[in-house]
Amino acid sequence: MRTLCDYHVHTVFSDGKNTPEETVKAAIEKGVKELGFSDHSYTFFDESDCIKREKIADYKREIARLKEKYKGVIKILCGIEQDYYSAESAAGYDYAIGSVHYIKAGEEYLPIDESEKEFMAIAENYFGGDYYAFAGEYFNTVAGFSERCDIGVIGHFDLISKFNGNGKFFDEHDKRYIKSWKAAADKLIAAGKKFEINTGAISRGYKGQPYPADAIREYIKSKGGKFTFGSDSHSADNICFGFTDYYVNND
Repeated sequence: MRTLCDYHVHTVFSDGKNTPEETVKAAIEKGVKELGFSDHSYTFFDESDCIKREKIADYKREIARLKEKYKGVIKILCGIEQDYYSAESAAGYDYAIGSVHYIKAGEEYLPIDESEKEFMAIAENYFGGDYYAFAGEYFNTVAGFSERCDIGVIGHFDLISKFNGNGKFFDEHDKRYIKSWKAAADKLIAAGKKFEINTGAISRGYKGQPYPADAIREYIKSKGGKFTFGSDSHSADNICFGFTDYYVNND
């Protein structure tokens, strides 16, 4: 049986429900051998879900304390989920997950995964209702991580599909959508980035499969891309959620 490792968990330092130590204890109970904290990086334009700037040092100190306290029981890593438009440095962490939660229109930062209502409004107001153009802008932004040496892992690669259950807004088999994600995937693979198999949308009831979607994951594998696993848990109950269903052939 594969060793349980989870590299994408959130705590009260950003938008999670549990303290880091509560999270560690829950991980130990589940038999997790390696746990990576990855709270949201500070975003000056939206402070609602991120680590507050004045709390960044506290976050690093607390994870360092837990590393020492639980040494020999569980390996703990201090990571960060680095938003594409975060102005904070991703240096000094054990690893950084690159994620796109916003796209930019002029001087506006538009949250793509906040709510279905907001998602629809962005499509209508900025893309004339063209969800393929919306997706194209999203994937073009994700592809920008290919040029950043501080980012090793790409988080929830196709987050744009979060609200698209049963093809509600666009056809994920449409050649326009496929062209957009393939272009981004190709750049990221060439740059040596790993892709996260993220089960967060399953645990929260948005999707029936992880990010990236099955077809995208198969394409990445066929091109030699590599994966890590992240539950994107915002509650300690969801650490390693559904991992065993996707361990086979996804190393």
